[in-house]
Amino acid sequence: MYNSHKPNTDDLPSSAQLLRSTIIALVAAIAILVTVILPAEYAIDPTGIGRALGLAEMGEIKKELAEEAEQDRRMQQGTGQQSSALDALFGLIVPSAQAQEAWKDEVRFTLAPGEPIEVKLTMAEGDTADYQWAASGGRINFDLHGHGGGQSVTYEKGRGQTSGDGSFSTPFSGSHGWFWRNRDKADVTVTLQIRGTYSALTRSK
Repeated sequence: MYNSHKPNTDDLPSSAQLLRSTIIALVAAIAILVTVILPAEYAIDPTGIGRALGLAEMGEIKKELAEEAEQDRRMQQGTGQQSSALDALFGLIVPSAQAQEAWKDEVRFTLAPGEPIEVKLTMAEGDTADYQWAASGGRINFDLHGHGGGQSVTYEKGRGQTSGDGSFSTPFSGSHGWFWRNRDKADVTVTLQIRGTYSALTRSK
């Protein structure tokens, strides 16, 4: 009536085998956590393997997107309106002599909703750049920063903006410029004008 056979105790794994399998699984899980999950999700790369595989950059992008989302939430509560008022006030007091000086480069691009772009200047330590930009069709988020030689700096950030201008001086040699993202519901066209002491201008999506 019962056809099942009781397993032979010799066929079952021993306690030592079970312990060894558990340790191997635990070590493998820790290795995956440190080399894959932490770099890809949180931009934490203690071994350097994540950056070599390109996973750390993915984590940095996710971290930046999370920061943008938090900034957007704050903007909806009124922070964005205060920032816009300050930008408008600053625009009124830009020296006329600077406004009349010729711009070295002009960059124009159109971003679909959610689309990002980077515009970077190759600059040496102590170089300076002046800029002004205007967005049409909607609002845009931006992050003006620089990195190079293991160093990084943030000059300015903005959320839900339509224009801006100013200048910055570089504390170290490297790539300095803007990360833009269209957080509006329609296409946004941005015109950026730049002048200063830089050797190259590049843009990438």
